[in-house]
Amino acid sequence: MDAREQLFQQLIDDCGGGIARLAGSYVRNRAEREDLVQEIWLAIWRALPGFRGDSSLRTFVYRIAHNRSVTQLARRRDSEDSDVLETVADERPGPEAQLVESRDAERLIRAVSQLPLGMRQVLTLRFEGLSYSEISEVLGISESNVAVRLNRARERLNTKLSETV
Repeated sequence: MDAREQLFQQLIDDCGGGIARLAGSYVRNRAEREDLVQEIWLAIWRALPGFRGDSSLRTFVYRIAHNRSVTQLARRRDSEDSDVLETVADERPGPEAQLVESRDAERLIRAVSQLPLGMRQVLTLRFEGLSYSEISEVLGISESNVAVRLNRARERLNTKLSETV
């Protein structure tokens, strides 16, 4: 296995779940999510030789994922007006833990899916552990805009979640 293949495999191991969750925040069903994830990984594979180190590799990967997702969303919007999302299954191990957390997770996913796209984007990237600076680079917006979007998204989530209790 050459260096590129090793790096790619390491990226899949480190970012695979995050990329799937990110894709799930943009598309509505499992089949579309799987297709989008495949497109994202293909784009990452093709872009790896061009990585110059201007940002972290993680930021580079999420930027590609974001760009592919936005392209997919634009294609879908051309064919449909609806923006309803399917609940994304949590792929972490531990069925007992999933069972205990499933109601809260489902409520959170439903609430996030009802937010405007700009808020979903920053929340999803923040949930994946990206810093404000990294989110800024991925989305091409200022760090202060990231902070504003996150704050507004949190306020809306709190409102939505308190309504369903």
